[in-house]
Amino acid sequence: MDTEKTMGQADMTSAKKSSTGITRRSLLKKMGIAGATAVATTAAGTVAANVSGENATEFGDAVGEFFQDHYQKMSKQEIEEALARLERQYKRKYGVEVKVDNTPPQPNVLYGYALNISKCKGYRKCVDACVTENNQSRDPQVQFIRVLEMNKGSMNLEESDHYYNPELVPQEGKFYLPVQCMQCENPPCVNACPTKATWKEPDGIVAIDYNWCIGCRYCMTACPYWARHFNWSEPEIPQEEINPVTHYLGNRPRPKGVVEKCYFCVQRTRKDQQPACQEACPTGARVFGNLLDPKSEIRYILENKTVFRLKEDLGTEPKFWYFTD
Repeated sequence: MDTEKTMGQADMTSAKKSSTGITRRSLLKKMGIAGATAVATTAAGTVAANVSGENATEFGDAVGEFFQDHYQKMSKQEIEEALARLERQYKRKYGVEVKVDNTPPQPNVLYGYALNISKCKGYRKCVDACVTENNQSRDPQVQFIRVLEMNKGSMNLEESDHYYNPELVPQEGKFYLPVQCMQCENPPCVNACPTKATWKEPDGIVAIDYNWCIGCRYCMTACPYWARHFNWSEPEIPQEEINPVTHYLGNRPRPKGVVEKCYFCVQRTRKDQQPACQEACPTGARVFGNLLDPKSEIRYILENKTVFRLKEDLGTEPKFWYFTD
């Protein structure tokens, strides 16, 4: 289930060596921003004189991406240019018209999740729906949600089975605990990122600007929930399985060499739709909603059920609760 755990060391080495071109991330890491900018400017002047037509558009997009500012620093016009550039790139790569949205956070909204362990039966329908909705790589497969099979009476996460595969679930004597990004109120991953490529949005979603991620994986080390995943290889998504409805901070197809994770289906939830995992759950175990709405179902659960959060002692303040009937 964890790409970075299931790949062997040889595969990792091969994946690292497979990139022969110079990318913006590699330049930033090796030379610093000033040096990379000087090299790119010189290259742009040399190559621009020798390209035309579609090649000129592709080259212009490459240069534009190279000089693209951090998402939080871009003007409205710069963001619109970046979205159009991404849509052209995805059309060239996948042959599909992909719409990259930029719906902002809604006012007076703070997202939270609650999961009824009594109702979760380990079917993993949430995992499959998440992969499909969020344009996750199929080979090697990346999964934002992991369902842990646990012995009843135990809460030792280190002894859980991430890769259970019986003919039928639930198994006798077992219970199931789905885990994913907890969208922490005090996210350690944010503090660990040296380029500020990850941050917390006003609606509580911990976002990533993939264009500014340099793949150092410090955030993965800092995350106590194993919620972040690294693309060792170029993500493989069949053309017919591309979800064309995307968001810049969400499910737009990601490149090789970046970290990714759950973002509460921002492309759906900021438009008042359910996350794909909740919609797919056949037992109704998942409850998503606005923590600031006193009439929401999640507020009812938090105020009337006995709830708990994973690793609360770390002070991360996860916005993901568990409860039982």
